[in-house]
Amino acid sequence: MPAQHMDLRDRESQQRLTESLRNLREELGVREEFPADVLREAEGAVASHRLPPQDLRDLPFLTIDPPGSTDLDQAVHLARRPDGDAPGYEVHYAIADVPLFVAPGGAIDTEARLRGQTLYAPDGRISLHPELVSEGAASLLPDQDRPAFVWHFVLDTDAVVQSVTVGRAVVRSRRQLTYGEVQTAIDDATADEQLVLLREIGLRRIQQELDRGGASLNLPRQEITHDGESYGILTEPALACEDWNAQISLMTGMAAAQIMIDGRIGILRTMPEPDDAALGRFRRQSEALEHPWPAGVAYGAFLRTLDVTDPPQLALMHAAASLFRGAGYTAFDGEVPEAVIQSAIAAPYAHTTAPLRRLVDRFVLVTCASLSAGQDVPQWVRSALPELNSLMASSNQTASRLDSGAMDAVQAALLSNRIGEAFSAVVLQGSPPAVEDAPGKQAPRLSGTVQVTEPPLEATCYGELVAGERVTVILLEADIGRRRLRFEVKPTDAPREPRNHAPGSGQGSL
Repeated sequence: MPAQHMDLRDRESQQRLTESLRNLREELGVREEFPADVLREAEGAVASHRLPPQDLRDLPFLTIDPPGSTDLDQAVHLARRPDGDAPGYEVHYAIADVPLFVAPGGAIDTEARLRGQTLYAPDGRISLHPELVSEGAASLLPDQDRPAFVWHFVLDTDAVVQSVTVGRAVVRSRRQLTYGEVQTAIDDATADEQLVLLREIGLRRIQQELDRGGASLNLPRQEITHDGESYGILTEPALACEDWNAQISLMTGMAAAQIMIDGRIGILRTMPEPDDAALGRFRRQSEALEHPWPAGVAYGAFLRTLDVTDPPQLALMHAAASLFRGAGYTAFDGEVPEAVIQSAIAAPYAHTTAPLRRLVDRFVLVTCASLSAGQDVPQWVRSALPELNSLMASSNQTASRLDSGAMDAVQAALLSNRIGEAFSAVVLQGSPPAVEDAPGKQAPRLSGTVQVTEPPLEATCYGELVAGERVTVILLEADIGRRRLRFEVKPTDAPREPRNHAPGSGQGSL
């Protein structure tokens, strides 16, 4: 679990990074404070809300989230089918009932549409909804009675869905666990029945993903940490239990999509299949990195064989990102669109499990609950469907720019006093082949992307680079204010080990 911290008790360092992060928010037009009418409406909604009549508080739900989480969208209860029933599993998946606190067309609704999603920055979270709702009355905190949309799944012994319903109920979570606690309990053989079932069901759902041709891009997680005095960058591989838990969420999103398709109204998360050219480039890249993608093996199954602790395989996993492009939202009302598949999941899919943190989920939940109950979808949902794609696209762009800009700023701060030093690195994306420019024009400088080993970070690097190679790089620039970090590959007198580069792929960035 490598991490690198920069001591910010030094006034100059702290001021420079704080100013850079503040400027980043201003450049992106991030809405930080909630208007007074939004806060007043939130107070009224919390004070006046009523719990739904269906009572599921006897089910011992639990939540699994990163440490310190307070905006808890999901709680789960897993069980084996009772004696006398068909063998298999029963899953209850509770999702925070955010629509109960958001009046359609009201101040909170209007503000949420402007924000789109909760944004996470190293100097603080910018919530989609007022904290009184998102971290209080709607959050599925332990030992609290909470309103929720509860998805009820009946699964067979292979964890294939046999039936699904969704409706509102009051729930009470018993435990708030972290991924680390769950993984430790599993590894130490101290896990209770629910956690054992999480693994059992999760593994069976992963097999279904492979069988239908789905794929997961399991890159090491890299995030900015802040302990009150210093910032740092934490890089670590995902835990196995995160994958198992994600499978429950994916199952719910797939069920939501099918309910909306059957009801001929809703909004799907879609992504086109990678085209033949992209697949061809990736296959050639796998050969160039000496870990060839076998013919007849689906790319999702191949990605699960990669060991991201091995530099060439890590570079290949980064190259696979080229196959996960073009995701968007597809809304419909009356006529189901032709393209309904999210290709990485290899099935129709919808965002529905994070309404505290993502705008579109609120509309999907209400749509699915209405259709499941045989009721008409409310007009306020129907009228919003056409604009949700653009609202979410804009919000996703802001979130992406905030994430990358903040990472760039903190990385620059970590290395701001180390200009000219040498670092060990692995090439993630090679420099493209040199091309001849028109007479009189200066050729662009060759560059690619490297991952520095210590501190663990990704950055642009100048020079002739081949994906998967280990190199020594020299730090040229670490500008906190401009949020820019650049390296140059260190020349070496030793001849390079020859590689069998496929045409157009050995050094090309995917």
